[in-house]
Amino acid sequence: MKHILLIGSGKSTAYLIDYLLAHSETAGIQLCVIDQKRSNRAAEFKNHPRISFKEGNILESELRHRLIKKADIVLSMLPASMHGPIAVDCLQFEKHLVTASYLSEEIKQMQEAAVQKGLIFLNEMGVDPGIDHMSAMAFIEDIKAQGGKMKLFESFTGGLVAPREQPNLWDYKFTWNPRNVVIAGQGGAAKFIQEGTYKYIPYHKLFRRTEFMKVAGYGTFEAYANRDSLKYRQAYGLEDCLTLYRGTMRRVGFSKAWNIFVQLGLTDDTYQIENSKGMSYREFINLFLPYSPTDSVELKVRHYLKIDQDDIMWNKLEELDLFSHTHKLTQANATPAQLLQEILEQHWTLAEEEKDMVVMYHKFGYELEGKMKQIDAHMVVLGNSQSHTAMAKTVGLPMAMATLLILNKTIQTPGVHIPITKEIYQPILDLLEKEGVAFHSFDVPYLGYATEYVASS
Repeated sequence: MKHILLIGSGKSTAYLIDYLLAHSETAGIQLCVIDQKRSNRAAEFKNHPRISFKEGNILESELRHRLIKKADIVLSMLPASMHGPIAVDCLQFEKHLVTASYLSEEIKQMQEAAVQKGLIFLNEMGVDPGIDHMSAMAFIEDIKAQGGKMKLFESFTGGLVAPREQPNLWDYKFTWNPRNVVIAGQGGAAKFIQEGTYKYIPYHKLFRRTEFMKVAGYGTFEAYANRDSLKYRQAYGLEDCLTLYRGTMRRVGFSKAWNIFVQLGLTDDTYQIENSKGMSYREFINLFLPYSPTDSVELKVRHYLKIDQDDIMWNKLEELDLFSHTHKLTQANATPAQLLQEILEQHWTLAEEEKDMVVMYHKFGYELEGKMKQIDAHMVVLGNSQSHTAMAKTVGLPMAMATLLILNKTIQTPGVHIPITKEIYQPILDLLEKEGVAFHSFDVPYLGYATEYVASS
């Protein structure tokens, strides 16, 4: 019997747990789930012989040591900043580790020790990062195997609301960590390479420089640049690529409206607002506007941001009740970003009948036998319910599949990894396709970096 320890039972674990339990008999596994709060699925599986649920703080060393000692492999769904003690214990007690988080410098430094102990520490094993790496590498290595030379790679991912009859004006709701959405793009200029030239977009311009792409059956999307598109240049083997760009997908019009929050300063997370608890939404917005003894908050916003009365941007602001006297903030001494998140969560939480959608889009430009060619590929996954979301599916399934492949020694190269080697990505992509998570690709004329950015108005 192999023992799996799952740390964290949040929204993205529904498919992960289901997949492991569906294979528990044939794989000979026992699953233990630990969370600070009682899992809402504990009652559902109370009579299942292959799973147990525990409550407790995994950062308490005695509890953590006891659970990790018993496990053969540890799956951590905690934030990346909390993986350190878990990884240290996995080294000490010689246990494999799988996370969906970006590979930290702390865990990267464990490479030699992991190899010496024959351990696999597999990181970035979700959707983005995760499926993006695996699918990109499958296409890139296939192109290279044919003798092609990569010239362009663009990759975009978005967690969105599934198409429906009456979307909100933003055509967006939270399907993942709201905080990551609010502070997206901060911490330095976005950087990428375009036709051999390095490009940089400062944060205050990020949401007004977007690229468009169409997905058959789902319409047109826009994308703004990720902070560091060059991070995986060497890992992907794209050192000679002339264009390398990674971005986040949204529905058309989202970025222009979000830019209003950026220009007002509502996404700032560097200072606290005194006495924020009990403040009305209207008072909160007014904090960022010039003083006027006569002009209303609405008029000041219009003048400051040059929003016309018939502009849809204004309707989007009103839809969030930003000028309400009666809606009150509940957090004390919070940052502007924290307060904006609180407001947005009141409007952008998926309703019971709503479903989410994950969209991924790749572009591969390459030279083959003296001719320029291009392949575009996209993946669309729709959620089934509030618990079994598209986000949970695309994050949880790769983690579950990697776990079983490590236990049955299909994946066996020790060390600290992200899923960019064929040993890892090929069997997982094959398994994902059986679960309906697959890419559709098609040849298109090579245009290079032909899509121009939308200029700021």
